[in-house]
Amino acid sequence: MIYDVVVVGGGPAGATAAEDLARSGKKVALLDREGRIKPCGGAIPPRLMRDFNISDEQLVAKIDTARMISPSGRFVDIPIENGFVGMVDRKDFDPFLRARAERAGAVRYTGTFVRVEREEEKTFLVFRDKQSKEEVRLQTKFIIGADGARSDVARAEVPGGDKIPYVIAYHEIIDAPMAVGNYQPNRCDVIYDGRISPDFYGWVFPHGHTCSVGMGTGVDGFDLKQATADLRKMAGLDQAETIRKEGAPIPLRPMDKWDNGRDVVVVGDAAGTVAPSSGEGIYYAMFGGRVGAAAVSAALASGRASDLKLARQMFMKDHKNTYKALQAMQDAYYHSDERRERFVSLCHDVDVQTLTFESYMNKKLTKKRPLAHLKIGIKNVAHLTGLVSPQYT
Repeated sequence: MIYDVVVVGGGPAGATAAEDLARSGKKVALLDREGRIKPCGGAIPPRLMRDFNISDEQLVAKIDTARMISPSGRFVDIPIENGFVGMVDRKDFDPFLRARAERAGAVRYTGTFVRVEREEEKTFLVFRDKQSKEEVRLQTKFIIGADGARSDVARAEVPGGDKIPYVIAYHEIIDAPMAVGNYQPNRCDVIYDGRISPDFYGWVFPHGHTCSVGMGTGVDGFDLKQATADLRKMAGLDQAETIRKEGAPIPLRPMDKWDNGRDVVVVGDAAGTVAPSSGEGIYYAMFGGRVGAAAVSAALASGRASDLKLARQMFMKDHKNTYKALQAMQDAYYHSDERRERFVSLCHDVDVQTLTFESYMNKKLTKKRPLAHLKIGIKNVAHLTGLVSPQYT
């Protein structure tokens, strides 16, 4: 069989791309190595559920409050009005997405990417089969690389794919009772404290009967496991049973180029689409998978490999401004405890709370209420220039 497209990687990005293409009648192969669970807080917004037909059955929890905690222990509880943050567990969510792609018509293969081979005008995806350990060749017209941060497909085929910066995320899934210590099953805790992460944040995210506790950092030599142990103790969860431990690289910014101009395009973490500041990845991965599928469909219809560029163009058209705003916030507030203290102070502002979660749930920067934006801007300047104390709210 000659496939229209082989998708490498069966996480949210790859599974979404494979499903979309299969539903449109394309001949699709989905290659995933299986058995790997990505460390992830698991947060998804209502818009993702609407756009990608995800039912409440896939959620392990619904969060109605976010607690921001400063280095000094001050905190602010932010109610999530007119919505919620859905929580999924990737050990169940990713297989659900892969199975859905298969039901749509994608042919599943289990193994690891080896290389791309080309003979005259023919393209072959070579992978190592998980069971037989033998190399298998699939002839295809296009390849979508959705194999995560430090993507083998990107490094082999896309300019700049070997240079994308990343941080390391680590978390532990623990058996969490319904309420113990400072933990609440309907509240996400985000910890801005240099002892937990010197350049990002730590989290305590409820997953129903379990909980994700973790952190991320790009600082070499920082002890992620000790920081997570300290965070568990801080949250009163140090005695809870540990179910599994996971770590992985998380990309820091979208790549400048997502395709090789011939037959390969990358999406999701492989393209670097994790959001700055928040570290949110699932929605952006699935959106990336969707625009990647649209770009491949366009290239199949037109015969122009240049149409693969549409994936990045469509993604950045919708999300470039959001990424710029989030990067500016991270650059301003994440690199010292004094700045982190100020950031939590800003989070006390009702307008900050409202605009933040409106933007999160709808995946668009909120442009309403210009006076609120002006007030927030003034407070930002006051904190960044040191005109007010770090505790000023």
